[in-house]
Amino acid sequence: MNPAILDEAPRDPGVRVTHHSYTDQDFEGHRAHTVYVGLHVPGYHRRSHHRRHRHHHKNGHKKREDGTSAEYPSELHRPVTPPAERVHFILGEDEDGSHESHPLFSEMEELHYEGDEMEWRETARWIKFEEDVEEGGNRWSKPHVATISLHSLFELRSCILNGTVMLDLEASNLDQISDLVLENIVNAGHLQLESRDRIKEALLRRHRHQHERKHDKVDKSSRLPLIRSLADIGRNSSKNMFGSSSSAPNTAAQDSIVKSPSCSSLNLGASCQQSGQNSHNLGEISNNSTSSADLQHRLNQAFMKKIPPGAEASNILVGEVDFLDRAIIAFVRLSQATNLGDLTEVPVPTRFLFILLGPSGNLGRYHEIGRAMATLMSDEVFHDVAYKAKSRQDLLAGVDEFLDAVTVLPPGAWDPSIRIEPPQQLPSQESRKKTETQEVKIDEEEEEEKEREESGLKRSGRLFGGLINDVKRKRPWYLSDFTDALALQSIASIFFLYFACLTPIITFGGLLGDATGERIAAIESLLSGAICGILYGLFSGQPLTILGSTGPVLVFETILFDFCRDNDLEYLPLRLWIGLWTTLILLILVAFDASALVCYITRFTEENFATLISFIFIYKSVEKVLDIGHYNPLMSPITPYPGQCLCTAPNDTSLESSGDFKWYNLNSSACVFYNGTMEGPGCISTYPDIYLFSIILYASTFSIAVFLKEFKFTPFFPTKIRCTISDFAVVIAILLMTVADVLMGLNTPKLQVPAKFQPTWHGRGWLIPFFGEKNPWWTAIATILPALLATILIFMDQQITAVIINRHENKLKKGCGYHLDLFVLAILIAVCSILGLPWFVAATVLAMTHVNSLRMESECSAPGEKPQFLVGLSVLFTSVLQHIPMPVLYGVFLYMGVSSLKGSQLFDRMLIMFMPQKYQPDYVFLRSVPTRRVHVFTLIQLTCLAILWIIKSYKPTSIGFPLMLVVMIGVRKLLDFVFTQRIKRFWMM
Repeated sequence: MNPAILDEAPRDPGVRVTHHSYTDQDFEGHRAHTVYVGLHVPGYHRRSHHRRHRHHHKNGHKKREDGTSAEYPSELHRPVTPPAERVHFILGEDEDGSHESHPLFSEMEELHYEGDEMEWRETARWIKFEEDVEEGGNRWSKPHVATISLHSLFELRSCILNGTVMLDLEASNLDQISDLVLENIVNAGHLQLESRDRIKEALLRRHRHQHERKHDKVDKSSRLPLIRSLADIGRNSSKNMFGSSSSAPNTAAQDSIVKSPSCSSLNLGASCQQSGQNSHNLGEISNNSTSSADLQHRLNQAFMKKIPPGAEASNILVGEVDFLDRAIIAFVRLSQATNLGDLTEVPVPTRFLFILLGPSGNLGRYHEIGRAMATLMSDEVFHDVAYKAKSRQDLLAGVDEFLDAVTVLPPGAWDPSIRIEPPQQLPSQESRKKTETQEVKIDEEEEEEKEREESGLKRSGRLFGGLINDVKRKRPWYLSDFTDALALQSIASIFFLYFACLTPIITFGGLLGDATGERIAAIESLLSGAICGILYGLFSGQPLTILGSTGPVLVFETILFDFCRDNDLEYLPLRLWIGLWTTLILLILVAFDASALVCYITRFTEENFATLISFIFIYKSVEKVLDIGHYNPLMSPITPYPGQCLCTAPNDTSLESSGDFKWYNLNSSACVFYNGTMEGPGCISTYPDIYLFSIILYASTFSIAVFLKEFKFTPFFPTKIRCTISDFAVVIAILLMTVADVLMGLNTPKLQVPAKFQPTWHGRGWLIPFFGEKNPWWTAIATILPALLATILIFMDQQITAVIINRHENKLKKGCGYHLDLFVLAILIAVCSILGLPWFVAATVLAMTHVNSLRMESECSAPGEKPQFLVGLSVLFTSVLQHIPMPVLYGVFLYMGVSSLKGSQLFDRMLIMFMPQKYQPDYVFLRSVPTRRVHVFTLIQLTCLAILWIIKSYKPTSIGFPLMLVVMIGVRKLLDFVFTQRIKRFWMM
């Protein structure tokens, strides 16, 4: 084939008529998989796409003896590469880094007339979604999905096909860019030389952005004459530079730009012959007519925080003028992103320019073409193509690939004026960037092996190999754990989790004190929370996991204390040996990478465990509020007292000698005033206001926390204020309800914090002896058996919570650390056993709440600060904490339980069971799995959840709860015989 043909721009038969008309052949070409608007784009010789182009193969490969097609001339019927494959080739080419893609901010401006003066006015902008200046001209629209007409896309394709395309242009200001672009258009014969200066004058007019409209009256009188003089300077300079006809353009820098012949008859077309940078010495004439300080003032610094770091600008300039008889079009990519003064409303360098100026009467068409261009630049795939394109054909391939992927809505079924709200989650575009051959099906075992290796769950094959790998993975992020803690959202999380951690620690301490005869109680729990929280946060692999008290550990401690009491053994020394053996066993598990067994804990087991703990938090919070009613019951005022309640005189009263003083006539307040006592069967101390107000505090705390947490999604107040209120939602709710309780003055139950730092039981110290006075030496060996059970309890509680925290959905940036976490936990158990403190392991709901409180909507990494240090200081500000009502903290428990259910697929499927099909949400698994099979799987999971709840709630069997989690893993394996691999993949079982 003639090489000249490959270098030639393809011809579009449809544009030989008027530029806005298309033949049936054009639209038939678009309906096929390969969209070329009625023509074939030259491509590389690739194998044919049998699945979608079978109709081309019947005749297309019958060759004559001369090598041409049997039906078409060889010049028109050539092997064609689909645009998607061409785009994949463009994106896959090795680059030297000069065409690295950056985030793009696109801004469209239109040429506006005010009397005899012209200026560019901003009409729309794009980051990811489109924002338009409303018709009133004084406000921005809400961001919305850009909707463009198919006709404007075809017109844009024709513009790129026939207009000026200049890639890697060397220019430093808008004046140079204008000279180079106009030089190409004039040399191609599509612009009269006498119109060149007027076009340049229009391009150099001032740019007025939406945020500076309020300064119009102040700026208009002072700046327009200066702009006019600037245009005069540019006109005089152009006459000196281009007055000679012998000034031939230097095309060395534009060798990759192809020519498209027969462009003279196109109304939309401008210069089809491209040239590079002019070799003449261009004057450094800046289009910036203001000082740098004034320019900085005029740029939209407030909007700059919305722009991603490292972003570049794409400027679209469209307009109509009365001295042109045909449109001129130019697509420019600068070799280096350059700040072009006030061309862009934000101080980001410009990389792309798209210029469209045409005759009067078609501004609506030009506007839509400009919107189409900006929408393409905001598209993830075309955006990369625009950066890496080496020729006009590369850009056309990007447009055609976009047309292949675009969705067309019928005009009779949808109103284009309706703005589509941005989706909550953007769809991935990776499938458009990869060819079908690249999407090789990976064996399921290989995929699981890769995931294990990324999460550190692959056996290293050497002693402590997994621990060493976790330390290496943690080391680069260690310093950032401290710097990220200074973020405002981290500070809010610290205060929220302080109250969230403190309440269960004190509650657990009270329960443990009752179960162990006060050997271990509230003050010991506080000290354990401080030590474990600080050391685990400093040295663990995943500091987002929060250590706390758990039910199985409480049951284990209760059984152990009862055993010691029945056998006349000392509890704390025996517990010390169990803790030391547990530490040794855990260290052995760490040495042999036993945490790799975590890979068998799938989403099925995770969701059962996490949902159960969330339900328990909700249930316990309601139960605790109802318990307040037992001590302060409600009593109807019309209910008579069952007996008399009379005031009796104290023994040492001087009024007793007074014969006329009737004590039994005194009411309760007068009786108390005279130090008397109300006695009798009818004396029932009831305070109904306390119970009712406790319910109000409980419900209000939960409601305020939920409302303020979602406040950042409301349209009120600036973004910074909304996000700050959302971050401190729980803390604000606690403060408001505590103030309300103080103002009411009711004796509601308050948080009881130990006032002194000393052991609760006077018969013990802070260091536990190995045997004490009663325990024989053989107890050190006999405790191995209970230590094995304790190891199972701790290992399962810790690792299941770690798996939940390290889910892919949380998008954690700092990696996992299963082996390092278990190593640190083993050391902490030994420390707590020596000091006689309760054992703390990973608390599921607290850890999930920690992750949710630090979750950010942006792409920056979640901080990993440590909030548990304040727990150890709780004794120092007891007077403050004692004012916090317990119903308020119960409301926080309810919030934690409910918020932990958010995003749980099991909970979503539970709700689906009660919805008619037409009202069910559009979940991915509902598209591919029959609804009946979804319900069957949900019922199986709910049955397992109910069994876990029963075992955990029944005291004699609760010690075996972690063992039942192992059984859940076996149940999950049995489901392989019930559900196909395809269904399990959708549920990520």
